[in-house]
Amino acid sequence: MNIIKTERASQPAGHYSQAIAHQGTLYISGQLPVSPDGTHNLQADFTEQTRITLNNLLAILSAADCTTDDLVKVTVYVAGVKHWPAFDKLYAEVLGDHRPARAVVPVPELHHGYLVEIEAVAKDANRS
Repeated sequence: MNIIKTERASQPAGHYSQAIAHQGTLYISGQLPVSPDGTHNLQADFTEQTRITLNNLLAILSAADCTTDDLVKVTVYVAGVKHWPAFDKLYAEVLGDHRPARAVVPVPELHHGYLVEIEAVAKDANRS
């Protein structure tokens, strides 16, 4: 197993890694709207929280020499189904034509009161 870490994404606040590459697969831990410098963005609106979270995901992909085109499966947790359309719009802008498998899971609440969390599985560009 290869631990992937980058200073360009929020640092783990618990006992986990930002991502693990193993046997051709990259597993990216759930990312919250925490800035790389550790700033919690609880007051940001849903769109801004989503941008920060996606930026963390992109930074981790980059640290593993991957791109959004390497994403295989994305799981998104949103605090309330009302945020689904706004998430889908921003997600489509970031991923472009690439359409990995995806689940959007409406939940009543997320850690610290955040509005979005994203985890993903990608192919490991170094072991395709």
